[in-house]
Amino acid sequence: MSDPSLVRFRVAVEGALAHLESRRQEINDLNVFPVADGDTGDNMALTLRAVLDELDRLETEVQELDAVGRAEIVDSVARAALLGARGNSGVILSQLIRGAAEELISRPGELVDPVLVSAAMARAAARAYDSVRAPAEGTMLTVIREMAAALAIELARLPYERTRLRPDDDPLRQNELLADVLERAIEAGEASVKRGPELLPALKEAGVVDAGGYGVTIILAGVVAALRGSDAPQLEHHAPAAKISHPEHESSTFRFCTNFAVTGEGLDASAITPALEAIGDSLLVVGDAHTLKVHIHTDEPERATGIFDGLGEVSHLDVADMHEQVAQRDERLHAATNGRGPVEHRCGALAVASGPGVRALFEGLGLHVLDGGPTMNPSTMQILAGIHEVPAEEVVVLPNSANVRMAAERAAELSEKEVRVVPSRSQQAGLAAAVALNVDRSAEENAALMGDALSGASRGPRSRPSWSGSATARSC
Repeated sequence: MSDPSLVRFRVAVEGALAHLESRRQEINDLNVFPVADGDTGDNMALTLRAVLDELDRLETEVQELDAVGRAEIVDSVARAALLGARGNSGVILSQLIRGAAEELISRPGELVDPVLVSAAMARAAARAYDSVRAPAEGTMLTVIREMAAALAIELARLPYERTRLRPDDDPLRQNELLADVLERAIEAGEASVKRGPELLPALKEAGVVDAGGYGVTIILAGVVAALRGSDAPQLEHHAPAAKISHPEHESSTFRFCTNFAVTGEGLDASAITPALEAIGDSLLVVGDAHTLKVHIHTDEPERATGIFDGLGEVSHLDVADMHEQVAQRDERLHAATNGRGPVEHRCGALAVASGPGVRALFEGLGLHVLDGGPTMNPSTMQILAGIHEVPAEEVVVLPNSANVRMAAERAAELSEKEVRVVPSRSQQAGLAAAVALNVDRSAEENAALMGDALSGASRGPRSRPSWSGSATARSC
């Protein structure tokens, strides 16, 4: 992938997904509109993951990716985003990606510079609005529209040389120019997110900002971080109100959030819409004559898919029980506000672990866990995301494997938090170190205490075949 625009695109997607994953639960907990099912962060992450998976597939299957061309690549990833999207937020995010892709395809040969990025963002906003039958202001739609407007105003203010890239420009300069203008869009997005409750009563009543709008700013912050090779821009954390509210807007008349794709020929979204509207709400039908994505809240998922019998092939079916999701969100937020959380200790700890048994042991000690999988080899970005999920100012990381230590140390360097890595070489050693954790001390002090505990466990066995599973973290 020698085309710098394609290389930059891959880097941007990776950065966006990593930063979104690091704030995913925070976004989930803000989710009250149109239903408080607490999955907006999950749905947006799934959509970006589909884009990254498609890039992986293209790189694996095509020897010379540059020969495919930028237009074909962005069209392919936009379709992947559509098929992988789930929930209102995921489908709308897929339409943002589709709109941006359409702008890039319409300008073959042009460098992806601030001017093209601005045009792509404007088209993305327009495409997203068009995908929603009854757009609600104060949501992610408003946020992306106001970001696009702010970016256009910023470009009008800047001198020409800061809005256009030349083929012979240094790649670092190109990245910096793009990051600079995107930061202005992020600032506008943050302001829009904060205004959201004044525009949407459901948000104001629940004491939250819009989860999807906040997610969009998180995504762009991840892109900026990736372009600069640095920490993401600081964004205000938005926690749900201490009270667990139940505004009327939170509940849907229907039970199942149903998502599926339809592939065929001559598909007509407008012709199908009335039949779907008769059995549900929160309807989105997007795509083209060959591929449609359907999102609907209904009590009859099978009837929804059955509408397409004889019209096309249904795939990517996902059905979620929203009543159960709302209950789970409420339970999680009650736990966070009554008793154990949100943890406000000075320090927290993250353990990489493999196996449900080991995970339970670490969690029993109060740590957060990152699933290391059977190979105990998580990436730097996965560890970084885990660090940011620990609700503490400072974090100690237990890699629990010599192979993980380097990735953990790199994640510590990239994190905005104060992080120390204790070089535990096995899960048993990590458990011994975890016992020494003191939640009221600094990460540096805890690293010393846990290091001392490791020395006492150094003669123990380094692995145990019966353990399999995951990773955990504890608040210090």
